[in-house]
Amino acid sequence: MPNNPHAGSSNQTIGVILMTYGSATTAEHVAEYMAHIYKDKVPEGIVEDFAERYRLVGRSPLVDITRDQAAKLEHLLNQSAGPDSPRYRVQAGMLHSEPFIDTAVANCRQAGAERIIGIIMSPQFSSFIMDGYRRTLAAAAINHGFSEPNITVAEAWPTQPHFIKLLATRVTKALTKLRAEQRANVPVVFTTHSLPQRVVEKDPGYLDQLAATTNAVIARLSEANLEWYAGYQSAGHSPEEWLKPDLVEVLAHLRDQHHQAVLIVPVQFLTDHLEILYDLDIAAAQQCQEYGIDYHRIELPNTDPQFIEALAAIARTAIAGLDRVNLG
Repeated sequence: MPNNPHAGSSNQTIGVILMTYGSATTAEHVAEYMAHIYKDKVPEGIVEDFAERYRLVGRSPLVDITRDQAAKLEHLLNQSAGPDSPRYRVQAGMLHSEPFIDTAVANCRQAGAERIIGIIMSPQFSSFIMDGYRRTLAAAAINHGFSEPNITVAEAWPTQPHFIKLLATRVTKALTKLRAEQRANVPVVFTTHSLPQRVVEKDPGYLDQLAATTNAVIARLSEANLEWYAGYQSAGHSPEEWLKPDLVEVLAHLRDQHHQAVLIVPVQFLTDHLEILYDLDIAAAQQCQEYGIDYHRIELPNTDPQFIEALAAIARTAIAGLDRVNLG
């Protein structure tokens, strides 16, 4: 007998939480945000450093976009559900800023959800790092009355077809436009979030996932002579060794090769936020300007319908996994 007698029935509501790290919204929110991340050990100077970055960006749209993604995903899941299918309540939940994951879970519970699905908003992730999402979601869900068999987090999705198609389409569109501007040989740099080397040594599967995404995008491109590189961005402030090559090093190599333009393709970041708007569009763009390289970047998935389809497929797969557990 299933642990949940309502599994798959029309009177069931399923909660889906889109989980991200969180973000300060403006410079005025940085101190509070950093205090939540580091507790009572905020590194010296980090608040001032990031507050300046937020002042340059103006406002981080991460929370707004994730909420919009949640609203569009809820609409799609309910619109495509059959008359006997469950209904869905989708919320945005952050680890380190409002709306917190606990608040998102509480909202799902108040909407009548009996099962809860977490989707980490990163296609590739290290289990060592992302266990924090699992623990936070599980603790919140149990606290709000969900039973353990009805709580799950979707697995990594580095080659989800809708996601890969969207990235490939945007790369093709950008390269076509650059060629029309007589940029004959524009190298592509695929960027992903850096991690400390010690973390990757404990969980080398992270690098395999990054390579799987990049290779899947390249396989969809009709580019016989594509010149491409992979680089890590947004390394942290700790003095330990981080993954190489850093994007700074890749751009220096392109300068040495006398390239006049570059196309940056983030394959891990899903919404516009500080690590895109500052780390790429300000810091990397400034480096390119100093090198005489024209900086270009594809748009992020944000709320593109193709990306919402990807999230819907991920949610359905996670729900099917819960069904197998409950019927097992």
